[in-house]
Amino acid sequence: MRYLTVEVKPNKGGAFHPLGDKLTEAPDIERRAIHHVELLVDETVLLLAEASGSQERYEQIMAESPHVIDYLVAGDDRWMVVSQFVPTDEVRKALVLQQELFLVVDTPIRFTSEGHLEITYLGTENSLSKLFDYADELDSMAFDIRNMGEYEADESSLSRMITTRQEEVLEAAVEVGYYTEPRKASLEEVGDAVGISPGTVGEHLRKVEERVFSEIVR
Repeated sequence: MRYLTVEVKPNKGGAFHPLGDKLTEAPDIERRAIHHVELLVDETVLLLAEASGSQERYEQIMAESPHVIDYLVAGDDRWMVVSQFVPTDEVRKALVLQQELFLVVDTPIRFTSEGHLEITYLGTENSLSKLFDYADELDSMAFDIRNMGEYEADESSLSRMITTRQEEVLEAAVEVGYYTEPRKASLEEVGDAVGISPGTVGEHLRKVEERVFSEIVR
């Protein structure tokens, strides 16, 4: 089994759904993650999501949306929402394709700082290839590959969060003492260990730190 982590973003800005547009536009609401998404037999979507901020504003948007059939909010600082809503045609087709290809989504699905979705799919190489072929045909959204490889059940989430090259540079930095206190190695010494320039080392490590720290504070 293989995994494919992609960043999914609307091609024309905004969100993937009119309801998502309303929630994204609300500055006092932060959408954090999707823990479950399911296409029901009546072709509506059941969603379990996590958010924070103004619960009152969130409920107002949900109550006023013509796309929402029902919803339930529970929790305080970080709250969970179960909702049933009518999807766009593109979202419905994507969920149908996921079922047909026997793809599994490794939840939670995270929202990036730009409001895009970071999704990890699990499946065969053939099924993941068909998913990407479908994505290439879409006008409404784009799939950018973040990482891919063989899926191991006991593999750390860090290994699927960063690229193989980034992990190699990070391991070298730790081994030569770049992250010790006091620091025992420079970017140049890390670069010598993996055969790249100090500037490239710094770029890799900054991307690793951004990914890891963003995950921690969510």
